Amino acid sequence: MKILASLLLALACLSVPFHSAQARHARAAKVARMVALKSSAVLILDPKTKAVLYGKNARAVMPIASLTKLMTALVVLEARQDMAEMLKVTDADVDRLKYSSSRLHVGTRLSRAAMLHIALMSSENRAASALGRHYPGGTKAFVAAMNAKARALGMRRTRYVEPTGLSSANVSTPEDLARLVVAAERHALIRRYSTDRQFTIRQGRQRTVYHNTNRLTASRRWKIRLQKTGYISEAGRCMVLHATVAGRPTVMVFLDAQGKFSRAADANRVRAWLARNRLAARG
Repeated sequence: MKILASLLLALACLSVPFHSAQARHARAAKVARMVALKSSAVLILDPKTKAVLYGKNARAVMPIASLTKLMTALVVLEARQDMAEMLKVTDADVDRLKYSSSRLHVGTRLSRAAMLHIALMSSENRAASALGRHYPGGTKAFVAAMNAKARALGMRRTRYVEPTGLSSANVSTPEDLARLVVAAERHALIRRYSTDRQFTIRQGRQRTVYHNTNRLTASRRWKIRLQKTGYISEAGRCMVLHATVAGRPTVMVFLDAQGKFSRAADANRVRAWLARNRLAARG
């Protein structure tokens, strides 16, 4: 039934009429292209009109991994904290849930801006943890602020328990995440930091070069204003994008893509589908 619902929604979003066999064939081909998406849950949204262009399990509640960090960034910026303040990475920021590695050493001091930069661009978990700890009232108050902001945005099926996304108890839906992407895109620093290709920090005498976790930011075919990737085993490969496709802004949410390159492949399929559909509509 879910597949049928997705097919019907895709059909409803296309503007090609049913009056000819050729049109029906073209429509069927486009629908097949969208059904080939490997992500378990998807939402494609026009942020200007709020029209849903495609949906697949758009209200399914699922772990969101490091997509969490978009809300972390939003809470930090909207709290108007001093971005030049130096924050110290401590043992409290070490991942004892997944035991993931980090290039950010305990004892390193970075500005709040730099912590936010590598948290968004490279999904640095210790940086996100440090941002939460240095919120007034500490991590507990920070998580409460994350959930309050989610409610304010109408993210009714979203829950946060920590600021990194390492916990599978951080859950949301494609529909809710699209709301978050639209809100986050309004912040210039989130746009800039999430799409930056490279950033270097100093740790003592060392220089550590961070790169963007999203390879689409390096592609000339894409015009991305905001992005975030995520992965833990419970969530699969996840990605959100706010991009311009065929001259129009588009929000894309992909959850639980199986395979390292599946989320990028899904995004490329959607971009091609939208570009063809919009060019056909203009013609």
